[in-house]
This record gives sequence, structure tokens and C-alpha cells, in this order.
Amino acid sequence: MSGEEPDLELVEQVRRRLAGLARGWTPMDVAHAILDCGRVASDKTVLAVVEELRCTSTGAGRLDPLLVMDGVTDVLVNGPDHVFIDRGQGLELTDVTFSGPEEVRALAVRLAAAVGRRLDDGNPWVDARLPDGTRVHAVLDVLARPGTCLSLRVPSRRCLSPDDWVAGGSMAPGCRRMIDTILSRKLAFLVTGCIGTGKTTLLSAMLTSLPPDQRLVIVEDSREIWIDHPHWVSMEARAANSEGKGSVTLTDLVRQCLRMRPDRIVLGEVRGAELRDLLMALNTGHEGGCGTVHANGVAEVPARLEALAALGGLSREAASAQITAALHTVIHVERGERGRRVAEIGVFVDVEGRAVVLPAVRWDVDGVMTLGDGAGRLSQLLGMEVAR
Repeated sequence: MSGEEPDLELVEQVRRRLAGLARGWTPMDVAHAILDCGRVASDKTVLAVVEELRCTSTGAGRLDPLLVMDGVTDVLVNGPDHVFIDRGQGLELTDVTFSGPEEVRALAVRLAAAVGRRLDDGNPWVDARLPDGTRVHAVLDVLARPGTCLSLRVPSRRCLSPDDWVAGGSMAPGCRRMIDTILSRKLAFLVTGCIGTGKTTLLSAMLTSLPPDQRLVIVEDSREIWIDHPHWVSMEARAANSEGKGSVTLTDLVRQCLRMRPDRIVLGEVRGAELRDLLMALNTGHEGGCGTVHANGVAEVPARLEALAALGGLSREAASAQITAALHTVIHVERGERGRRVAEIGVFVDVEGRAVVLPAVRWDVDGVMTLGDGAGRLSQLLGMEVAR
């Protein structure tokens, strides 16, 4: 930054004058605009106005330094005075502030426009992906208090491997062996956890470790999975345009991937009626399918899946039958004071016609393992003794 704080009123006057140019502006244009405003165009003043204009008119503006910080996964804006980041240890308040509610709203509108999306009082929210992969969700101040809210999910800049999870203390060595076996035996699995626990990061690490001769077809609502693998195809759903046309749903994409000769079907996040088509695919010879689901614990997964399957027209009984036939294991991720970790593995079983997930193995924050009621079934699935 320059040594002089910009005069925000002057900045806005200059911005309005520059808006009349039929080309991009230069520092010389800024100097002339300052003179037109009846102000002295000193070097410090010009530099301060130029920096402020660039900070508020390109990229993510004041948020750009946060988006490139090591370890940042989320940047959250709750109005002009409260900007938070998440680096895996919970939310942290930053010292970044905006000049006022208008600047936050302008940033949200500009980010939406950059990807061809409309954001205004008539359409006061947007969910989109920026060209660099950052996912942005915005809600305007007509609905939100204390003002326009922004949520930016930062894509991983490095593809982690299971070895990285073990080295970072996020996965016990014994857990790593079980996960390797789940993959090698092509068991269908779900990665579960709350928001921000690292479900997609773990799934990406697992997919990265797969043999190079396996063809992976990935379906996502918003592209977040990025893997280091020689043979993968990623498809992303598309929202309807302003005329209500052109939408492509996850259900559409799951059906398309069945015709693409996948060795594994990957559903980035199971969230709706597409679950029915995924279950049908897994029950008709497509082994090793996987995805993520929001859940607080492994025991809650069947009820969550039954509710989603109902959106696809399946009854509870039909959903339970499909779930227990198609899915084998649940890998649960948690986040605590020490960061994210793989905390539990559960197994799907049928109990009197209902799908149930039994806890099989759990690790505490120190990596100490305890066995649950599903340990025997997990041993059968893995073809190895699950023991302390």
C-alpha cells in the first residue's frame, strides 16, 4: 500500500469519470480524473487512488490476500466489518474490512458477473464457481443482515495423498491400511462429516491413490474434487439461465456417466434425487462407487440417505434395500482442536428390512483404536482381521 490513505469520496468521483472510458484505465487517466475533480494530483494521491481502484475493481478485491494464504479453505464475509477465514482450526476474524455495505455488495455483484450470473434485488443470491475454481455464494443485503454476505470456498492448491494424511496426524496408520483395502477390494463407500471437516479432501486423496489403469468418472454440483491421477473425467452440473433453460442436473450427469465406461463412479456430494440413479448403478455391476454426504455421525447416514432417496421417488423400504445392497462402508471425518482427522469407519447392514450403519472402528485424537459392533462385518468385507 502507499503511505497515504485514499480519500474514498475522491475515489468514487474518479471511478465515475473512468467509467466513461471506452477502454481500460491507466494511472495517467486517474491523474487527469483527479485534476478534473479539482484536486491536486500528487504522486502519493494518484498512487493511493490507483491502489484503491485496483483493490475494489479486480479479482476478489480486498479478499485476494486471504484467498492465497497457506491453508485457507474458506473466506466468509458478514457485512463490511466482519471477515473470517478457516485454516482448519475453526473460524478466525481477520483485520480486513470494507469501506461500507456498498463495497461488499459491489464485490458480490462483480464476482457473479464475472461468471455470467445475475445478482440483484430480483435475484438476490447466487452460487457459482470462479475461473480459478473458487466457489462463491452470495446473498444480498435485501435478505441478509448485517449486510451482503459472501462465502468463498478455496480449492486445494495441492493434491494430498493418504501418506500426507498419516504424516499430518489426521489418519492412524491402521486406518490407512483399512482404507487401502477398501479401495483395492472395490468396496462402495461414503465419506461423511460435518461442513468443513475435509470430506472432499479425503475423498480426493483416496482417489489419487488408485491404480492408473482405472477410469474415474466424477460428477459434482460444483467442481471441488481435484486429483493427481492419469485417467479421470469430471462433469459439473449447470444451473438454468435467466430464461429458465439449459439446466443440467446431477441426475442427468449420473445417467450420462453410465455410458462412459467408468471403472468407478464418483458423486462429489450426495444431496438429492441423483442418489437413486447412483444406487441403481452400484447394484448393476459398477463396483467401487463413492461419494460424500453431510452427516454428524455414521449412525445418522441411513436416515439421511433414505430422505434423499425419497426425493427420487423411492419408498423407505425400497431405499433401504437398495442402500444395503449397494453400499458397504462409511468413513467418517471429524474436526477438533487438533484439526481434521479420520475418526471412524462404519459398515452397512440390514436389520429387519432397514438399512443400518454399525460403528466398526473408532480412533480418538491420539490414534487409539476401539472396536464397535460392526468390527466383525468389517473384517469380512476387508478379508482381514480388524483388531487392536
